[in-house]
Amino acid sequence: MNATSAHCLVCEQTSDNVPLVQFQYKGSEYWVCSQHLPILIHKPSQLADKLPGAQGLAGGEHAH
Repeated sequence: MNATSAHCLVCEQTSDNVPLVQFQYKGSEYWVCSQHLPILIHKPSQLADKLPGAQGLAGGEHAH
């Protein structure tokens, strides 16, 4: 994914509107905005419809 197509995995906003954080998962590149980063960290299973395989990920509250 290049910078011109970078958009938040959740809300689809671009870096023209919000700060974006890039991450890789299962060999693919994704972006998430600062507003939705907590979902990725704490409740990644909520992203199952947008991030293939996320339903099996444990969130931060389980990783103690």
